[in-house]
Amino acid sequence: MSRRYTVAIVGATGVVGGTVRAILEERAFPVGELRLLASERSRGAELSFNGAPHAVAELSAGAFDGVDLAFFAAGGAVSQRFVPVAVAAGAVAIDKSSAFRGAPDVPLVVPEVNPDHLTAHRGVVATPNCSTIQMVVALKPIYDAAGIERVVVSTYQSVSGSGKRGVDDLDRQARAWAAGADPEVAFYPRRIAFNLLPHIDSFTDDGSTKEERKMVDETVKIFADPALRVTATCVRVPVFGAHSEAVNVQTSRPLGAARARELLAAAPGVEVVDDPRHGRYPTPLDAEGRDPVYVGRIRDDDTAPNAFNFWCVADNLRKGAALNAVQIAETLVERDLLRVPATPTQAVPR
Repeated sequence: MSRRYTVAIVGATGVVGGTVRAILEERAFPVGELRLLASERSRGAELSFNGAPHAVAELSAGAFDGVDLAFFAAGGAVSQRFVPVAVAAGAVAIDKSSAFRGAPDVPLVVPEVNPDHLTAHRGVVATPNCSTIQMVVALKPIYDAAGIERVVVSTYQSVSGSGKRGVDDLDRQARAWAAGADPEVAFYPRRIAFNLLPHIDSFTDDGSTKEERKMVDETVKIFADPALRVTATCVRVPVFGAHSEAVNVQTSRPLGAARARELLAAAPGVEVVDDPRHGRYPTPLDAEGRDPVYVGRIRDDDTAPNAFNFWCVADNLRKGAALNAVQIAETLVERDLLRVPATPTQAVPR
């Protein structure tokens, strides 16, 4: 009989934590015991898993005793405090926050792209930013075939990327506008309803945002290629679910859009929808609630050598967060890596 695992979800009552729970059930991950952990105010709430109610427990140091695998989906501050606790208790931690992504001894993994990096884990595996994940899944077959010199990406990120408060803000403002009232600005720095905000996370000294820096730094780390040049502009849009990206790629060797389309169509995790003359191209509504990274509008760019453009869309709560974490867990199990090494990580959260 195959082994079953004791699994904890930290942030179980949040949007991403709830999606992790749903995907574990959908994909029949071998869960023997499930521990749902959240803040004190959620203690005692009941959530369903495999048809049975599970009570939410308060997150505490002792909650990880006997846990094999801990999914962290509660934000950077919680991860900084409790990931080391979980690892010390013997659990492998898969962290969705940005707390450990930049740590040199913590692998940053997208299973379709760099699963071999998991062999170096020391108890903690980081999952990238949602906008980075969908882009690198699409870039992987291109990188392998022709190398990549430079990537220019503009994102169109849904409000669900900000969690429930972002979704509530757009819903509230749209309803106010429809009723003829002035939408109240409560969560985002500017009105989000029927507007675009080129402002995700805080601004840095060079005028970039932290979200844009994440896409640059994470892409370089995932491909383990310091020469790879990436520049990003990240925009919050009034869409409830799924992120979209316009990507311009300049390859190291000639490739072209036609060959790129063939490679993308054969790539794991990618679905090509590219017949614009008949109105077929990916949109956020097409991707919402689904697992693939959808790619379309693949076309040559004659303004630069070896360059072409594509458009990609993915559900940021699934592939951009929860699904990627569960796929990491599946890969750890398949490769017999779901264990904390004798010398666990000494990473300092970043």
